[in-house]
Amino acid sequence: MGNLHRLGRTAPLNRMASSLASTVRAEPYGRVVVRAALWLAFLAPFFYLSYGFANWLSSRRDDVGSIVFAWEHSIPFLAWTIVPYWSINLFYGLSLLLNDSRQGVDRLAGRYLTAQIVAVACFILFPLTLTFVRPATSGLPGFLFAVLGGFDKPFNQAPSLHIALLVIIWDHWRHRLGGLLLPLWHGWCFLIGASVLTTWQHHFIDIPTGALLGFFALWLFPRAGELPFSGARLTSDTKARRLALFYALGAVLALGGAALGAFFFATALILLWPALALAIVAFGYAGAGAKVFQKTAEGHVSLASRVLLWPYRLGAGVNAAIWTRKLPPFVAVSDGVFLGRFPTASEASGFGTVIDLAAELEKPAAADCRWISFPMIDLLPPPVTMLEQAASALESARRGGTVLVCCALGFQRSAGVVAEWLVATGRAGTPKLAREMLMATGRPVHLAEAAEQAAS
Repeated sequence: MGNLHRLGRTAPLNRMASSLASTVRAEPYGRVVVRAALWLAFLAPFFYLSYGFANWLSSRRDDVGSIVFAWEHSIPFLAWTIVPYWSINLFYGLSLLLNDSRQGVDRLAGRYLTAQIVAVACFILFPLTLTFVRPATSGLPGFLFAVLGGFDKPFNQAPSLHIALLVIIWDHWRHRLGGLLLPLWHGWCFLIGASVLTTWQHHFIDIPTGALLGFFALWLFPRAGELPFSGARLTSDTKARRLALFYALGAVLALGGAALGAFFFATALILLWPALALAIVAFGYAGAGAKVFQKTAEGHVSLASRVLLWPYRLGAGVNAAIWTRKLPPFVAVSDGVFLGRFPTASEASGFGTVIDLAAELEKPAAADCRWISFPMIDLLPPPVTMLEQAASALESARRGGTVLVCCALGFQRSAGVVAEWLVATGRAGTPKLAREMLMATGRPVHLAEAAEQAAS
């Protein structure tokens, strides 16, 4: 397992150095504008050509259906809302131009491109049509509707590209605005979102599917941190492949349920949400690793991860509750160190520090304690270097008060870190003794093979 001297390369110092090294220096704005202009020169024609092509294909089909709820016939037509509807075009370009780095431009453009490609693919494969006929309008609204009708036909419905882009643009500006401007921005975005219904441009089903696409684009190209697909390689670990296949099968079944169920109940399309969540988890096990959960060292996750993976996190929470329902939430190990399941906010607040190994779960918002996260994917042996860093952080944190080491259940990942710490600090002479100490607490312990090897 090594010794305390080796563990002296403390995780907090490593992370601070990494953070400083990865800080993006402010770039000359001219370079940022040039990059944004180049992207706009590509994205604008690509948008109109691909969107128009999908419309043209659908117009030549005689089997295009629609999904509309009866209550939608009560939605009023508000001609003036074409103004907020059209305003998204202005924010589309401004969002690219008003960035502080070329990486920011590239990631925003990646989100735009993702939304466009996925939406157009859906328009071609599963076209839907709008069933409402707008009344005649005049004045500025009439002019804007006429311009819109020049290229927009009633076939490109679900997922709403308008809503997907709105989610992307809303997220882009909410990080840049403050004071009174921020609630005004939220309000204007609400008007843009509502306008897809009040201009009779979309049916309701297009909105949640469009929002799901928007959050997927945000997840795929996060504002900061690693891209979820960066450095991803197909794992050679047999267990990881088996788990990836298991989750991929779940995603396929949920997707099939959504497709088949939609023929009878439009609400079956809600299964697209867990299907996407399971597909992301499968991608993580297949080789992308814990970064698919987009969890920070402070235990927070990105908004996109929080939204997209909510069905999976709900299942993980229920699973943890079932497995630990007859066990105490945590047990004492040695010298102020406790081992347990993922804590509630009140439980976490009873400790000086929480060291969290669960990549899939987020720090409770109300937890009042120091929180250190080393995201590890469940059921797989964690990297030896991460075990060492977590054990080092544990020893440092212990000197300042009580420490809870946790994962989802408190059986494997957290037990591996505590075992590493016990041997490295001499509290257990061998890995076998460390295991016996943990078993003596009454908590089930399932040390991963990698953890045991590291301990030897």
